[in-house]
Amino acid sequence: MSKNGHRNRKRTVLIVVCILVPLAAIVAGMLLPACSKAREKARRVSPQKEIKSLSKSAQRVTHMKPSVEQDQSPRETLPPGMNREDYEHTEANPFRQVEDRPLSTFSIDVDSASYANTRRFLKDDRLPPADAVRIEEMINYFDYAYPQPEGKHPFSITTEFGNCPWQTDHQLLHIGLQGRTIDTENVPPSNLVFLVDVSGSMRNSKKLPLLKKSLNLLVDQLRAQDRISMVVYAGSSGVALNPTSGDKKEKIKQAINSLEGGGSTAGSKGIKLAYKKANENFLDDGNNRVILATDGDFNVGITDEGGLVRLIEKKRESGIFLSVLGFGTGNYQGSKMEKLSNKGNGNYAYIDSILEAKKTLVEEFGGSMMTIAKDVKIQIEFNPTVVKSYRLIGYVNRQLDKEDFRDDTKDAGELGSGHSVTALYQVVPVGVESGHEPGDVPDLKYQEKDVKKEAKESGELGTVKFRYKKPDGDESILMKEPVSADMSENPSTNFHWSAAVAMFGMELRDDEYKGTTNYGLITEMARSGMSSTDASDYRKEFLRLVKRAETLETVSEE
Repeated sequence: MSKNGHRNRKRTVLIVVCILVPLAAIVAGMLLPACSKAREKARRVSPQKEIKSLSKSAQRVTHMKPSVEQDQSPRETLPPGMNREDYEHTEANPFRQVEDRPLSTFSIDVDSASYANTRRFLKDDRLPPADAVRIEEMINYFDYAYPQPEGKHPFSITTEFGNCPWQTDHQLLHIGLQGRTIDTENVPPSNLVFLVDVSGSMRNSKKLPLLKKSLNLLVDQLRAQDRISMVVYAGSSGVALNPTSGDKKEKIKQAINSLEGGGSTAGSKGIKLAYKKANENFLDDGNNRVILATDGDFNVGITDEGGLVRLIEKKRESGIFLSVLGFGTGNYQGSKMEKLSNKGNGNYAYIDSILEAKKTLVEEFGGSMMTIAKDVKIQIEFNPTVVKSYRLIGYVNRQLDKEDFRDDTKDAGELGSGHSVTALYQVVPVGVESGHEPGDVPDLKYQEKDVKKEAKESGELGTVKFRYKKPDGDESILMKEPVSADMSENPSTNFHWSAAVAMFGMELRDDEYKGTTNYGLITEMARSGMSSTDASDYRKEFLRLVKRAETLETVSEE
């Protein structure tokens, strides 16, 4: 072939390549999304063979009004090695010998995030990590309808003493604290700053889209005297909504619904800007609060927990509290978010569905927004002539030294309008030998001996003491109430229910103190904790979750 023929052939090949390659790219661009959608559709409809029937039943939560959209988002799945969720490791509280340590002191905790997070794991057909299960937050998720307080103190105290269902030779002390409910119209005006994480990690349907729906529910609760601002943070921080009256709901919702995710997370910058906006619009006689909504992934700026905690501790002294709403999976930093809300004099909730958003931001709105008592501490003094040893169930990271009870500089938990707190103690009576309590304490030379006769004759199990401050106060107020050593012949439904939830938490954590706990006993005790007229769908859902956990555990063992 001639040189000209070779040139013409090369030119023809080049022209064909130049045409076909772009054409192939266009076709691929049209086909790949369709293929991806097909794969995603197949993934969504793939049955979970072992517990398909349970998945359907557990999603039938009926307490939602029909006008509120049910959450139908697909489960969030992560590639292996991409799960960055973090939970602080904790060990169950051990038994304490009363002769050696008669005082048990801790800060209250009204958070319920752990229960909602545990439910998320179970609905995703996974057993939760042991450290994700905080038993006090499981117990305090539920309403116990304790009596409203009477008199000058802002809360009532309920105690009950009965047999321990998972250790028959032990006993169980149930303590309930009920905060006074303040009518919504009597709640002081609020200066709220939404601090919204719009980083790239928030794009999943269980994160930013659910966050926006949740905040819209909160907006519906606002009044004309309330003021709302919104700060967003990702690669940079900015004001998405300047202070706006609560009656301008459409304007506020428009700002919320326009949020889009993208960028890295500069949480520290956003927090500083949010507090700045809250301070600029501070209400002297109102509720000043920053509401942080995030998956907890602070990866730019102040990255260490200590720096964030110090920042928030400093800001709380100015009267601006911090509440935290957690969303999503994968980057979820539960321990960090709990610590921030604790140090910010606020509360912490995990939103796994629009139903949970309704519970937290509608049904419990007054309590979440209105603090009636701060730095609330509990101290129990056990009677050594009745109690050999005891252990507090849960509240592991809420323990205080006995000296902290009187120290008004020590931070503790806050109680909101209508909030309740429940605590359980497992008690070993004098004369009972079992394998868990510590050994005998040697006789102490300088301990008073004569008081034991008086203690024995008192008929008291011990004394419950509380200290709290008024929301704007600096000095604590003391309350005391003796606890009778008489056993309840017919324990209340609340006693049975709290015991059932505690056992569920111990079973999920595989707690060394769980005794004879099993799913059958949990179910039996929970059913005893539901009266024939109990209409609580939250309690009914609990029974479904117990069944699901039992099925998952059986499948994993096989």
